[in-house]
Amino acid sequence: MSSGEMITVIVIFVLYLAMMIGIGFHFYRKNKNVSDYVLGGRKLNPWVAAMSAQASDMSGWLLLGLPGTAYALYAGTTEAIWTAVGLALGTYLNWLIVAKRLRKYTLVAGDAITLPDFFQNRFRDKSGVLKLVSAIFVLIFFLFYTASMFSAGAKLFTSVFGIPYQAALVLGLVIIVSYTFMGGFLAVCWTDMVQGVLMFVALIVTPVVAYFHMGGGAGLSAALAGVGDTFSLLPKTADGGLNVLMLVSALAWGLGYFGQPHILPRFMAIRSSKEIRPARVIAMVWVVISLTAAIIVGAMGAFLYPTLADPESVFMQMTIDLFPPIITGILLTAILAAIMSTADSQLLVTSSAFSNDIYKGLINKNASEKKVLWLSRITVIVISVLAALLVSVPDAAEGTFMYLVNQSVFKLVAFAWAGFGAAFGPIVLFSLFWKRTTKQGALWGIIAGGVTACVWWLNQGGIFDVYEIVPGFLVSSLVIIVVSLCTKCPAELKEEFERVKTADL
Repeated sequence: MSSGEMITVIVIFVLYLAMMIGIGFHFYRKNKNVSDYVLGGRKLNPWVAAMSAQASDMSGWLLLGLPGTAYALYAGTTEAIWTAVGLALGTYLNWLIVAKRLRKYTLVAGDAITLPDFFQNRFRDKSGVLKLVSAIFVLIFFLFYTASMFSAGAKLFTSVFGIPYQAALVLGLVIIVSYTFMGGFLAVCWTDMVQGVLMFVALIVTPVVAYFHMGGGAGLSAALAGVGDTFSLLPKTADGGLNVLMLVSALAWGLGYFGQPHILPRFMAIRSSKEIRPARVIAMVWVVISLTAAIIVGAMGAFLYPTLADPESVFMQMTIDLFPPIITGILLTAILAAIMSTADSQLLVTSSAFSNDIYKGLINKNASEKKVLWLSRITVIVISVLAALLVSVPDAAEGTFMYLVNQSVFKLVAFAWAGFGAAFGPIVLFSLFWKRTTKQGALWGIIAGGVTACVWWLNQGGIFDVYEIVPGFLVSSLVIIVVSLCTKCPAELKEEFERVKTADL
């Protein structure tokens, strides 16, 4: 880009970031207590709930990781398609079977405002061990998840503006922390809604323009003929057989939805359970169209840039080359929006895990609302710095821990997603739909799922090539069932379970 074009893009970025910070400042004075800061007082309308849930769900992965996977014709495209199918199914089932029951349960069982809160209240865990273990897993996995978002943001600023990586990392950190620190949950949800719309528009417009840039149908047909390979909808092994491990791994992404601490609070915060159905429709339209468009972007990018060094930059490259400066600035801002929409939610959940679940729940139960609120804000800063430090050395030596962390956005997100899905997904489902679930089953199920996912991630080859969420989810479910059947379930928990089924909240 020329200097004039660069200035145009920078101005658009600045205006957008100013708007996000302005939203944070607007909601700053509306946070009177921890419930307001963490859950927005349960006041979300269907549009905000749906759009913020999906924007925080997809993250920079939607505009970087998924197109980057689809770029690798044709095996990568196939993997991207089945991953998208798994995600779409998971989204639908999460809204269909979890959303309403979770909202009602978090009101009936002690007005929980976080997922660890819900677990403690659901199983009457007076010892606080269940909440502590849950909070620790939140802190661990979100540290990696948030680090991946900061890394993606730094790469964006570096690619577009030529800013040194470390400086870009600090810039992204300051921006995201600013409005999350001030506005809390409501600021995060409203900024996520704006960001979700921006991501949606960017993904629709880009492949359409690329299609005509290639010469329409004739140009696309010529490009396909020039690749010299046959596309297969089903993933294949090297000898032409069905790649079962890849198919199962791709579809298994859908299992992760049931345990994501940054998505589930949207269900808890919606105004009424009656508004969940319209929110589900909005969410599904957004998800299906966005995932499809992201895969098309990656595949078309492979035709336009067959020798691209970093496949995850394909969307950025297309926007820079195919659009005038003003539109380029807006579309590149969509990437920043995708990154911010997830990082802010992760920071908020992580801060609440420490301030509400660990500090107030276990260390100082008499802490004032004001003290916990400010501790939440301070935790946002601390976790942000730690996450940034994890990805501060992008060219770390192979074999080191920093090298392991500094993998692609797709791989880092995949690990954190699997960790939450394996640790929390099964217990969320069992706690909502099996009244025989016990406190001991919940505790050991969380531990078993989270540890299994970590162990699987650290190994490679053979059976370890299957996505770690699969063994983690299965092991956790098995442990929950076995331990629950071997321990006593108090009658009051069974009675409460029945009340929730018939409650109209």
